[in-house]
Amino acid sequence: MIVIFGALAGTAWGGYLAKKRGGNRLDIAQYAASSAIAFGLLALFASIVLARVL
Repeated sequence: MIVIFGALAGTAWGGYLAKKRGGNRLDIAQYAASSAIAFGLLALFASIVLARVL
């Protein structure tokens, strides 16, 4: 669940960032995809740490 939320948040943040910088459709898609992957990986590590601690 945390991973899905992280990926969705990364998609929204990457799309917003590319749009703010004046990117076209493909730029927005690339930023959104790369941010989704990065945030999803961070959320995955966070969920592993939470599972080990709790």
